[in-house]
Amino acid sequence: MVEGIDYALIAIAAVAAGAVNALAGGGTLITFPMLTAVGLPAVAANVTNTVALSPGYLGATFAQAKDLTGQKSRLAFILPASVIGGIVGGVLLLHTGERAFRSLVPFLILLAAGLLAIQEPVRSFLKRRSGKSASQKRTSAWAILPVGLAAVYGGYFGAGLSVIVLAVLGLCLDDSLTRLNALKQAVSFSVNTAAAIFFLFSGHVSWGAAFVMAVGSTIGGALGGRLAGRIQPSTLRWTVVTIGISVAIIYLVRA
Repeated sequence: MVEGIDYALIAIAAVAAGAVNALAGGGTLITFPMLTAVGLPAVAANVTNTVALSPGYLGATFAQAKDLTGQKSRLAFILPASVIGGIVGGVLLLHTGERAFRSLVPFLILLAAGLLAIQEPVRSFLKRRSGKSASQKRTSAWAILPVGLAAVYGGYFGAGLSVIVLAVLGLCLDDSLTRLNALKQAVSFSVNTAAAIFFLFSGHVSWGAAFVMAVGSTIGGALGGRLAGRIQPSTLRWTVVTIGISVAIIYLVRA
């Protein structure tokens, strides 16, 4: 049970995560370990983390709403797959069981850290590819299955989801990186919101921790926006990757 000083620690982690998400991404690699460190079971920590941080995706989606203009047909195909995948991932999480999920945690964190590490190479590849797009446009239906599978992962754990979704969209659709990035934000918002709504009725949400995290991450996001340009995103990204790998090793040793 979370109490006393635990809330202060969670708040600090949430502020840091909000700032990291605004600058480079990977905030979950800070908040999830903190929630388990203060005593929350792994499944409850993951559920609480998803519920607390999901509102942040709304702001990111609105920030790039203008780049979604003309993509209604894509959204009509992709968003239902995102919602269904997010819920399926949530169902799988709640049926994994605490012991099994805890054994998977270090590998999920390593996967998330690895995805964060390749974020820039993926973006660079997709940027080069978008500049060489063929004149014929691929149908959005090609993206339904891979986006749906990425959404299942997002509903199950979530860290690194944005990298997976952007890569999938870049490989399945011919468009500029800016428009694909806006589509990625909409997909990430749909996945996390669907999973969060499903989790509201799971009985695993630590509401006090979720509230503290929501406030802290909002403050952190604002601070991160002010720090943009003063901190190299690549430096911050590799710092978070290092933290993620270290945390995964600690989980493996404890296991």
